[in-house]
Amino acid sequence: MSASKRVEAHLRKAIHAGKLRPRQRIIEEDLARELEVSRGPVREALLRLERDGLVVTTSRRGTFIRDISLAEIGVIFRMRAKLEGLCVRYMKENPSVDCAELLGRALKKMKGAAAKNNEEQFFHADMELHRTIWKASNQPLLYRTLNLLMNPYIYIIARAYSSRIPLVNRRENHEQYVRMVLKTPLDKIEDEVEEYFAGLYSRLFDQSSIFPAFDSGNWADELESPLTLS
Repeated sequence: MSASKRVEAHLRKAIHAGKLRPRQRIIEEDLARELEVSRGPVREALLRLERDGLVVTTSRRGTFIRDISLAEIGVIFRMRAKLEGLCVRYMKENPSVDCAELLGRALKKMKGAAAKNNEEQFFHADMELHRTIWKASNQPLLYRTLNLLMNPYIYIIARAYSSRIPLVNRRENHEQYVRMVLKTPLDKIEDEVEEYFAGLYSRLFDQSSIFPAFDSGNWADELESPLTLS
């Protein structure tokens, strides 16, 4: 792994783990010193992260972990719902996958974490359950899109907002989700997955409309006034 790739992997892991929070500043010199690299690889890594929308750089203030606006959160939920719905469909069509055994194993880890009231362990088990579905779809393009492009945003949103729902409720929600995935006919599964994520969005953000239509007149304002996730 090149020095710049190592820096990038370090930053992505820190974002996933919640060690780097939205609006937190990244100081190039400190990061280079910590990872024992020159500033060149750090800048290359930050350019790639900026391209992916995870950091923002201003000429006067420096580089920061970016915030996610409410409008963007709505888009992310929509995209994830549609893409995961496709993953579930392909997984159920895959004759080599035992869906009940595969998802049951992932769900067991979530139940264990919930029984111990371990928020961090539950969080990772939650992420693992969904990534299990993405992998079982056996669709590399879908998996890469969700895992590389969307997962950083999913992690940020989940860490910032999942605690609004009690752990026991989150466990029950995932049990219901797995039952729905296993029992829903193939021709209805994508709609059911989208409905699940729409309901999750509604519970987290208490919107009167589950996935409200965007008002183009307010779009710029929302992007200029991002939510604080810290």
